[in-house]
Amino acid sequence: MKAALRSRQEPRRVSNGVIIAAMLLSLCVLSIVKARYCSTPFGKPDDQLKEQMNSSIRMETDDEPAPAATTVGGSEEDVEEDVEDDSAAPVPKVTAERAEKTAVSVSGAGTGKKDKDKGRHKKKKPTCFMTSKRSERCEAAGDIRVVGNVSTIYIDSLDREWRTKPYARYHDPVAMTHVREFVLKPFPSDAPPPACTKNHSVPGFVFSNRGFSGNLYHDYTDVLVPLFLSTRRFNGEVQFLLSDLKPWWVAKFRPLFRQLSRYEVVDVNNDLEVHCVPRIVVGSDFHKDMGIVPSKAAGGVSIVDFKRTLRDAFGLERAAASRGGATGAGKPRLLIISRKNSRRFLNEREMAAAAAAMGFDVRIAEPDQHTDMSTFARLVNSADVMVGVHGAGLTNMVFLPAGAVLIQVVPFGGLEWLTGVTFKNPAADMEVTYMDYNVQLEESSLLEQYPRNHQVLTDPYAVHKQGWDALKAAYLDKQNVRLDLDKFKATLRDALSRLPPASTPAA
Repeated sequence: MKAALRSRQEPRRVSNGVIIAAMLLSLCVLSIVKARYCSTPFGKPDDQLKEQMNSSIRMETDDEPAPAATTVGGSEEDVEEDVEDDSAAPVPKVTAERAEKTAVSVSGAGTGKKDKDKGRHKKKKPTCFMTSKRSERCEAAGDIRVVGNVSTIYIDSLDREWRTKPYARYHDPVAMTHVREFVLKPFPSDAPPPACTKNHSVPGFVFSNRGFSGNLYHDYTDVLVPLFLSTRRFNGEVQFLLSDLKPWWVAKFRPLFRQLSRYEVVDVNNDLEVHCVPRIVVGSDFHKDMGIVPSKAAGGVSIVDFKRTLRDAFGLERAAASRGGATGAGKPRLLIISRKNSRRFLNEREMAAAAAAMGFDVRIAEPDQHTDMSTFARLVNSADVMVGVHGAGLTNMVFLPAGAVLIQVVPFGGLEWLTGVTFKNPAADMEVTYMDYNVQLEESSLLEQYPRNHQVLTDPYAVHKQGWDALKAAYLDKQNVRLDLDKFKATLRDALSRLPPASTPAA
């Protein structure tokens, strides 16, 4: 009996062994394919390394070694993006006072003089508190007088002094160095407060466009998205008081400001008025890079609402992309974002010709500080697919219609974590289909600069561990790409299949 049972079990054992062997072989094949075509051939950086890199990233120009303070009328900088994840690190303790305010915000304790009878008095909400590790908001109501040319705000209801910088990048001391500090003070006890010279019936909102603004990515991540998030609730009844105002910057985004406020932006540091308002808010809230968390936002607004506001501001007609292009019955449009310095496409014309041969209507554009924002926004809005090497120019995805495809070309060097936070992660919330094209070593100009056994080519994460400056110098400042045209065409075919179908002509 036992012999018979053993003979019946034997084929099952053999069958199980064959199945296991087949599964292992399949995993090996998939691993090889993924390493060759789908991702970096290097391992992922550990969480500690990523956190160190996130906290050390600085925005710099292509031509200069370090950021400088931007003066009124200064030029826009072509700078790199930070990849800070707001959930990753604790609130920074910039000063002892900042640490005190943070502790108060977390504990819910009041400020100023301690209540003698804590049992009878409710604890007072702090005037200034951290809304995230990179944003602080100060808010008060009453008799409020803003003396912008000395960066001082007098508030009758205060019992102590507060200091704040209205720019959503508190985690980055380099950026914050260039941001003007505002002092919130109680009314003087021995003299009358400054007399009002201009009265406003609506709340005042103070924000800054210093820091790293001037770079398109930071314009949106650090200033515009937080501004929308923080002021949409006022329904236009709010007076913007802009610190460190750059006239060219305000002109660039004036259509958006007019969607958020019915009043002209005030250059608060350079006028001689004492602005009196019934309520003041200093500093915008921040949720995440290029994004909004609707559950945390007033009115449940989202980044899609922000995109809709941009469409209204710049008069953009297309709400949705299509395989049939703008008309729904023509060619889909491919927009190639060009670059003139680092991370250039070395075979850009060949890429355009290959795409045209596949049936795309191809456009090539290189945005810079002189580009008219409205004109460029309309061009991006006309695209069904947009492709570009990692850089600030991809921020224009905010103008893409819903369902459009963004292809981010990821430079060689294990940069998937960087490109993920900056553009990949925000894309889905913006109703944009994201794809990446990972540059292999044979497609990179680095192969011409280093011997094959050099650490830059063989061990990118060893370079990452040397800090942001080393990473930037090796993989962002000195690298151009020559895309494999067969691989590029395969990527475009995939992108085309992901577009919404063309409209069916009426019978």
